[in-house]
Amino acid sequence: MLTAKEQSLLQALEAQAGEHGIEIVTIEVAGAKKAPTIRIYIDAAQGIGFDELASSQAWINQVMDELDPFPGAYTLEVSSPGIDRPLRTIEHFERFIGDVAVVQTLAPIEGRSKWTGRIQAVNAGEISLDIDGTLQVIDFQNVKRAQLKGTIDFNA
Repeated sequence: MLTAKEQSLLQALEAQAGEHGIEIVTIEVAGAKKAPTIRIYIDAAQGIGFDELASSQAWINQVMDELDPFPGAYTLEVSSPGIDRPLRTIEHFERFIGDVAVVQTLAPIEGRSKWTGRIQAVNAGEISLDIDGTLQVIDFQNVKRAQLKGTIDFNA
């Protein structure tokens, strides 16, 4: 899941995201410690287009300038989550019931740490994935990283 630095940035941004009709999907801090890249993935009910990205970049940049999360320079990237949308919260899993997800666990289950299956249900902090007709239940607290498995229908 998120590092402590990513979590603190997420909380600061989420405080203003609702006012702008934006959801902060997740945050990644990558690259060198002296000049990291901060990636902020956003979404909205109507989807994300160029206009939403541009207006969000402006207010997110302002919040980041106030926070000054890293001494020195950093690169800020604001992006849509794309077709391989990260699933960070239990609510994300609930919203995408019926879609295929790739889930990596902190601790192995039955000797495996990576699972790909259709999200069937979310109950009491557990995620049920249908993996080729077999139901696999994963405790949300054991999820290290998860994302939708994007598919493109070329016949549509």
